[in-house]
Amino acid sequence: MQNTQVKVELLAPAGNLNKLKTAFHFGADACYLGLKQFGLRAFAGNFDFDELNEAVKLAHSLNKKVYVTLNVYAKNNDFKDLIKNIKQLEKANVDAVLVSDIGVLKAVKENSNLNIHISTQANVTNKYAAMEFVKMGASRVVLARELSLTEIKEIAKEIKGKAEVEVFVHGAMCIAYSGRCLLSNYLTGRESNKGACVQACRWNYKLTPSDRPDEDYEIGEDQNGSYILNSKDLCLVNHLKELIDAGVTSLKIEGRMKSEYYVGTVVNCYRRVLNSIYLKQPLPKNFNAVEELEKTSHRKFTTGFAFNDENKEFYETSRAVQSHEFIAEVLENSDGGKVKVMMRNAFKVGDELEILSTCESFLKKFKVEEIINEDNENLEICNRVQAIVTINCPYELEKGDILRIKANKN
Repeated sequence: MQNTQVKVELLAPAGNLNKLKTAFHFGADACYLGLKQFGLRAFAGNFDFDELNEAVKLAHSLNKKVYVTLNVYAKNNDFKDLIKNIKQLEKANVDAVLVSDIGVLKAVKENSNLNIHISTQANVTNKYAAMEFVKMGASRVVLARELSLTEIKEIAKEIKGKAEVEVFVHGAMCIAYSGRCLLSNYLTGRESNKGACVQACRWNYKLTPSDRPDEDYEIGEDQNGSYILNSKDLCLVNHLKELIDAGVTSLKIEGRMKSEYYVGTVVNCYRRVLNSIYLKQPLPKNFNAVEELEKTSHRKFTTGFAFNDENKEFYETSRAVQSHEFIAEVLENSDGGKVKVMMRNAFKVGDELEILSTCESFLKKFKVEEIINEDNENLEICNRVQAIVTINCPYELEKGDILRIKANKN
């Protein structure tokens, strides 16, 4: 399933090489990633140039693509190293770079022949801005998240045949306009527009009158505080056909700092929905897209600004939740019977595991009846980090598939 070509690109985050491999295994057409410098996720694993070269070679062998973020707002002293990186990116044969700053755009044009994608950080909210970036050499524009479906359609129509349109469809949203926030800078000195944001919008806050500092006022507050700046997570999985019809070329998933399990779950879900749209592939009978996405880390979902019909704030808590946990990664193909796995979270004999796979075994469940370690010893519980064990499984599995378990809410 993961090699099936469909008309719209499914673009996944890759915080490191393992996450890139996971994204491709579960059906992403392309991945976006950052270097150690000049991207807006400084605390993701990110890639050095040896890892980048490996990523690009793997992607191209699978007929997939790699895009690299250069979307910081650069200062004068950044450009010497930036230009060196641009030249190395061209040598690595990456498929495009994402930029926000027109100075960075100019540097890319003057020092390479790389394809240029305009980052959402450039906050393109109208067709006139989109067209100006196209005139400056952009081959794709990633639109701001503050747009309705109607506005997206108008922009796509304006630049059709000249450049592509990319939109975010899933993941965390910034409380600030297109992510251009100074809250982190002000409170901690860590510069959000250089990728070092502390996500201060996720903290809890209280309202205190300046003349009565000992009095706190509740604002939809619980025992943990009030989350007046906290955004819900974007989820447009039930509106992909509308986005495709609007002229969108690429559907982007947020999450370079999220786990491999998150990447695998979300990519697999969106791929299946896309294949059902384009290829008329039936979805599993017990498949519900939103429920599937709730099995990995998320806050409450929203359709964002696409339909202008709901609140985007989430006052209750800033903590992400998920209904299922990542238990093990499948290390070898299996036709059923036994399978070798790497433990990611503890599990025991008697646990019921669920399969995340591109095969027909997706969503199938089975009970763990035996766990055998590398010394051929039977275990009742597997709780050694990254232990490699063999377990029973009656279903077909592929290397890279994931086994998960329903989370214990207690």
